[in-house]
Amino acid sequence: MRDELSQDIFGTFIPEPSHEDPVRRAQIQMKRPLPKRFYEAVGVEARDDGYSITLDGKPVKTPAKNLLTLPTREAAELVVAEWAGQGEFIDPATMPITKLANTAIDAVANSLDEVFDEIVRFAGTDLLCYRADGPRELIDRQSARWDAVLTWAATAHGARFILVEGVMHQEQPKEAVAAYAAALQRYRDPFQISCLNVVTTLTGSAVLALAFAEGAFDLDEVWSLAHLDEDWTIEHWGSDAEAEARREARYGEFASAASLFSALQSAD
Repeated sequence: MRDELSQDIFGTFIPEPSHEDPVRRAQIQMKRPLPKRFYEAVGVEARDDGYSITLDGKPVKTPAKNLLTLPTREAAELVVAEWAGQGEFIDPATMPITKLANTAIDAVANSLDEVFDEIVRFAGTDLLCYRADGPRELIDRQSARWDAVLTWAATAHGARFILVEGVMHQEQPKEAVAAYAAALQRYRDPFQISCLNVVTTLTGSAVLALAFAEGAFDLDEVWSLAHLDEDWTIEHWGSDAEAEARREARYGEFASAASLFSALQSAD
């Protein structure tokens, strides 16, 4: 039973087992009967290839039956905290870092080129490059905050993206996309790319994901920059409880990916 635990709880990661909306996904998971917690102690076992998670001394396996092993002890401790924090029942909705680690091991490790290329494609249609054609207040706000990120990309990596007014697609210079891809190469491993893929997807900006990875902008600034348009709309038209819950859930996934990414940078 214990070897089957991750499969039973977390399911298959490609495609996503329930729903792309994190709020709806949580609602679906809540309807499923949760397994009872059967273990007492959660630990970390050092191995040649990293740090494996153990329950009562026995290794935890991923849905694909690989060992749940993380590259650094600090990263492993994040997963330990999720397993140790479970109460009478084991709730995968409260274990986003474990899910992300499983995805990195079972899925991204086998399709690293595809996931890497997906992030690069985001750079070709990056959120920060598409600017409003009105009103003036929004145009000025985008320029005041987004231009700094694009200037950083150009200065730090020679990735000079062009701006587009409105929503019509415009091809970015091949040189800019190639420069971005060269900068992203530094993070070309299953765990780091998995984290940056989450950040890219949730922000709509590959440039912001790279800026976060390199410490040019911190977590909350990246989130704020990604939601500049949405925040402007809320200021003028208000919000609703469902939208706020959805945004909060997305931020939780975003922050979890960022936490794991930061833990991967630690030296053991």
